[in-house]
Amino acid sequence: MTLLEKFPDPFSPRQIQKDILDEIEVNIRSGYKKIVICAPTGVGKSLVGATISNYFDSSFTVTASKHLQDQYIKDIQFLKPVKGKQNFLCLKLMNAEKIDDDKEAMRWGLTCDKGQCQERINKNGKEVVQVCKFKPTIKQVEDKTQDSLSCHYYLQKYDALVSKHSLWNYHAFFTIMKYNKKLFADYLNRKVTVFDEAHKIEDQIIQFVGFDIFAGQVDECNLSTDRYNFTDLDSMIQLTDDIAFSYAKKIKDIKESTLFQNNPDFELITGLERRYDKAAQAKIDIIADKDNFVVNDPVKDINGNFRTISVKPIDISKFAHEFFETEYQIFMSATIHKSSFCENLGLEKDDVAFVDTAKSPFPLENRKIDLLNVRRLSYGSTEEDELEVIRTIDKILDDHSDERGLILTSSIPRCHKIIRHLSPKNTRRIRLCHSKNKEDKTQDEVISEHSSDPTGVLLSSSLWEGVDLKDDLSRFQIIAKVPYPNYTEKRTKAKMNKFPLWYTSQTLTKLLQGFGRSIRSDNDWARTYVLDTAVNNVFFKGQQMIPKAYYDVLEMDES
Repeated sequence: MTLLEKFPDPFSPRQIQKDILDEIEVNIRSGYKKIVICAPTGVGKSLVGATISNYFDSSFTVTASKHLQDQYIKDIQFLKPVKGKQNFLCLKLMNAEKIDDDKEAMRWGLTCDKGQCQERINKNGKEVVQVCKFKPTIKQVEDKTQDSLSCHYYLQKYDALVSKHSLWNYHAFFTIMKYNKKLFADYLNRKVTVFDEAHKIEDQIIQFVGFDIFAGQVDECNLSTDRYNFTDLDSMIQLTDDIAFSYAKKIKDIKESTLFQNNPDFELITGLERRYDKAAQAKIDIIADKDNFVVNDPVKDINGNFRTISVKPIDISKFAHEFFETEYQIFMSATIHKSSFCENLGLEKDDVAFVDTAKSPFPLENRKIDLLNVRRLSYGSTEEDELEVIRTIDKILDDHSDERGLILTSSIPRCHKIIRHLSPKNTRRIRLCHSKNKEDKTQDEVISEHSSDPTGVLLSSSLWEGVDLKDDLSRFQIIAKVPYPNYTEKRTKAKMNKFPLWYTSQTLTKLLQGFGRSIRSDNDWARTYVLDTAVNNVFFKGQQMIPKAYYDVLEMDES
């Protein structure tokens, strides 16, 4: 059986997909069990990934964006999805509020993330912990013996775990691999994992390594922030140790108390044990390799009071292996460089095959990029540099006065500066769009409003990836500022010093992702304008990292 024969019904593979699958099959038959696939937007990587899953008898597919997960769900029927609690109605809350209409319940926000899966109740004069009556067990789902009125969130999650092929977001998948591996051990033995949007893996893993310390934890443990130096790693290790010790003592005191022995509060104990485990493991990880951890500057509120601080690893490679346990691992992205990727994740380059798609499937004339070289924008830019870039944005908006578009820049303050200095007629076209927006509007809601405005323009520092502005949603896009990682963050500086090419690689990846926001199919087209002259330096330093599919549009020598 060949890979191509497992292409998902009812789709027919295009030639570019056939070429990619042929190359993957050659690598599999040559003995490679880790394969990195670099293929541009529009190739149909989800169908390539689904073919690989279908080729093996069991699989995980993991992706970062909700948009791409929805695309998989729509196209690939054999993948059982796992979506977050906020997507499902809480039957217990609906029952309590006496609401049986799903639409009304959703309007009231009665979703699973608001409900309690466990609660303390009084039974026969004793306080006990009771599991929600709507929550099934995974064994019931496996045996198909669950109640007909079972929680929809747990039904889909457990259905995915007992199925041969399932679809996850990175956070849910890595949470199970990090914290619940023993609990679900019988259901995690799969043959292959397909990691889509693989360029985001480092950012996802780093959420699970190191320690985030919050003011609420410090208060809960009766500790005083005045005792600690928030710029010193040893002091943060001491704080982490003190937090772990405090939780251990709380657990011991509660378990030994007469109140607990008469009325056990297992939910409370479980929460404290989880917090203890995180603090204790963080201390072990940090002490084992102190040179690999950095203390980021603390976040404070407007009154200068401590809110949170994080201790994070510079190099995640020694932690990455625990998230990659299937026999075969496939990493896919439109913007991925093999050497940099392997270095970051601690993969032996000789053990990893690389498939780099030679050409974009879209016509060159539909995806033209104009490097206008207006001014160099950086921390040292003058006010005149900034204003000249904004004047150029204004002119481009005039040239595209009857079309929708997208403006990308590097920060929210830069977004506001652009708005302040645009002409009034073009300011009225602008919609700010971030992960959090005015009036608590979601990103999807802002984009929906944009779709009904025939000349609307989205302005953002966060839409570099994960958004699909196909066809008339965007006929032009402006890259106002090259998206360098935040150099003021201590981890960024430390990472850059240890891995000199990392900074360029991160910038290039984000930039190339931005290029693909407005061109999503063979017949789609959009004009891209890059205003910041710093882009030339990125292309020069990162020329060996640029995927082949961008050579034509960037007028690079393919030899």
